[in-house]
Amino acid sequence: MSEENPQPEASTSTSASTSSLIAPEPVPAKLKVADKWLKPNGPPVGSTFGARLLDDEKDVFEHNAWDHVTLPEDFKLKAEEIMELHRSSPVAENLRDGYNSKPEHYWNKFYSNHEDGFFKDRGWLRLEFPELVECSEADAGPKIVLEVGCGAGNTVFPLLMRNENPHLQIYATDYSKKAVEVVKSNKMYPRAEHGLGELHASVWDITSKPSTSAGEQNTFNSTEEELDLSKLELSDKKTYSLPEGIQPGSVDVISVIFVLSALHPREWDQAIHNLYTALKPGGLLLIRDYGRHDLAQLRIKKNRLLDPETPNLYIRGDGTRVYFFEKEELEGMLVKPPTLTPTIEGEAEERQKMFEVLQLGEDRRLIVNRKEKKQMYRIWLQVKAKKL
Repeated sequence: MSEENPQPEASTSTSASTSSLIAPEPVPAKLKVADKWLKPNGPPVGSTFGARLLDDEKDVFEHNAWDHVTLPEDFKLKAEEIMELHRSSPVAENLRDGYNSKPEHYWNKFYSNHEDGFFKDRGWLRLEFPELVECSEADAGPKIVLEVGCGAGNTVFPLLMRNENPHLQIYATDYSKKAVEVVKSNKMYPRAEHGLGELHASVWDITSKPSTSAGEQNTFNSTEEELDLSKLELSDKKTYSLPEGIQPGSVDVISVIFVLSALHPREWDQAIHNLYTALKPGGLLLIRDYGRHDLAQLRIKKNRLLDPETPNLYIRGDGTRVYFFEKEELEGMLVKPPTLTPTIEGEAEERQKMFEVLQLGEDRRLIVNRKEKKQMYRIWLQVKAKKL
């Protein structure tokens, strides 16, 4: 026998020969948390989101949806015709300030109407954002995850439900008080039945400035002077606002899913600055949002464009705002130089840019109405960025 694989001595020659013929029982591999997110007949772990590819145009009506499609040659031309109709019939000027001043009011109404019936288990998180799932592995160690714009808990509850990390702390924020109430009323709040990890929910406006008191919503102000971060008072070395319980430079992963599109473009700088401040060096910012000329934009009717001077920002029928991004816009706001930002020790330092963009992709999906022979396109953008 090899010395690398010693065997216990046998009591008889018969038992010795028998034992040498019996293979040891294989030790079953321990399932990772990501494996437990699998759905029956779903794509295997390691697959990229969108495994249904259209290889032959004659097969287009064989399924309801196709992934990673190429847009038709005339798509942008037709989309631009619709954009021109939007520009010709914007929201009435006397109504614009009302939509911009208190956006949380419309989101409160939204969640009051939908309650927890709006909850959807984002099973696609393990494919698109495996970095989130990795925080919930048993051996991940202390991790802090921040979900901004948590809504009814579509991200945080699937993560908490499957969590095996006893040291995982999840923070869920929304600037809708009603959304936070929905999260707190869930039977899994603040802990799931397994008792591992903990969820904290609070009201927080991603665009708020340091002068905004806890729980108070930031009021939109259209003057450039108010919105220029460089003019913020730096004497107290504080240019940011963070959620309750979050310290600067403490968060491992932040998810911002269909949130930036709810902001006015003038609010982007402060929002990104707040997120940048919350992340630890090397921490990840995960973004998913609406892309330019998405089906949702092309279906918008007249009198919904919020301001002709801010194209691609609209008001939905329920009063909530929505913006449709180009990839360059998302990238641009992430690679800007940071404002003078205090370190954890209280010393300020200036860097060349805030984030390194690790992924910047456009997810184009063809939706098919097989009965009416219609083809429609969903366009989403996805970003993964590391704090420098």
